[in-house]
Amino acid sequence: MVQRCHTALGEIVRGNAEPWADLFSHGGDVTLGNPFGPFAVGFVDVMSTARKAAERYRDGELIGFDRVATYEVAELACVVETERFRARVGDSTEMSPVSLRVTSLYRVESGDWKLVHRHADPITTPRPAGSVVNAGS
Repeated sequence: MVQRCHTALGEIVRGNAEPWADLFSHGGDVTLGNPFGPFAVGFVDVMSTARKAAERYRDGELIGFDRVATYEVAELACVVETERFRARVGDSTEMSPVSLRVTSLYRVESGDWKLVHRHADPITTPRPAGSVVNAGS
């Protein structure tokens, strides 16, 4: 399942979120937190958010995955890793390197593993204490 998610990420960075539809749980408790906005909850909202995120990437290519940790029990697994890819992001015409710290939670549903939570953000290096302050909020 992790490899299937990696393959789907390869599509996201080329602008196509549709492979995620087969990987995410269709349950109302599925969640997605991506670098572009707040958490999405429920399959419809998750896929809408994934599509909007994919629209911000073009011509991407995967570079690699650095596994940090894996936690697994019979019907639940958590994978923590850093994802690395290159893509044209937003309006940029230049290819840019992107690194995201990612936590993915999987559970068994009707005998199949499904992605029930994914959180990805660009915090992959140390940040100053002030970086957590919400300026202007």
